[in-house]
Amino acid sequence: MAINPSECRVALLAGGSSGEREISLESGKGAKGALEEAGFDVTWIDPSEKDDLKKLIDEKFDVAFLCMHGKMGEDGTLQGMLEMLGIPYTCSHVQASAIAMDKAKSKILYSLAGIPTAPSISLTKNNNYSIDDIIEKVGIPCVVKPATEGSALGVEIVESKEALDEAIERVFEIDDQLVIEKFIEGDEITVAVLGNEDPKALPIIQIVPMKGEFYDFESKYAPGGSKHICPAPFEEELATVIHDYAVKAHNALGCRGVSRSDFIVDADGVPWILETNTIPGMTATSLLPDAARAAGMSFPELCTALIEYALA
Repeated sequence: MAINPSECRVALLAGGSSGEREISLESGKGAKGALEEAGFDVTWIDPSEKDDLKKLIDEKFDVAFLCMHGKMGEDGTLQGMLEMLGIPYTCSHVQASAIAMDKAKSKILYSLAGIPTAPSISLTKNNNYSIDDIIEKVGIPCVVKPATEGSALGVEIVESKEALDEAIERVFEIDDQLVIEKFIEGDEITVAVLGNEDPKALPIIQIVPMKGEFYDFESKYAPGGSKHICPAPFEEELATVIHDYAVKAHNALGCRGVSRSDFIVDADGVPWILETNTIPGMTATSLLPDAARAAGMSFPELCTALIEYALA
């Protein structure tokens, strides 16, 4: 649906209390500038401030633009509050947000949709587990990651039985649930998808980490932390498969508006899905704006499209 930005009052939500607060604030700054350039009336709301949250009740907003990352923002919590207040919002609804934030549950839906996902095992804090059983299931090397965190927070690649035991203890300090999966070596890529009923994939981005061994927190957000190649240099046949998997992931999780799925493409050309982000970053180094530019869409146009999807 076409909208008149000058007649649309936007509550931009950024900040919050998760471990990704600083990145959320940067996303908010980027999106706020793009929305104002497009002509929208934007009010900044930080959900960690009760007085800011009260504005959502006391004032009239046409739509909420979400730049929240991590728990209490990307996991369906905030979406549920906005539903109760009757405020339309960008990105996915409550259920899809909650499922996508849970890597273990997401992997089940990926498999049902026919998207390759690495063999894995899930652990819950304070429950007994056997290191030997884990290694038998996923092998060594493997990847240990918090089940409900984003931005690669706490993700560790381990290469020995002893290191695995230590990594599990460290990751349990971050999250009560974790996923351990087989390490897949290959090219790291990401694919954004836009749309509601008929979503379309944007150009594939290949990510080349410049500061770490994989696309970790520093590689994601530090200036010069990674190099983005867009469109990624894949043959058309493989690119078509990757696009198809990204759209299938978007639909399998029930996403709306936008999603961004991360994959590893192994030496045999098999794309293995890692996770899906329901609120992709909007910082100066973020991947979604890069993919949109490669598709001929400016940052203000991208933000406008997200609001249109929210109001549709």
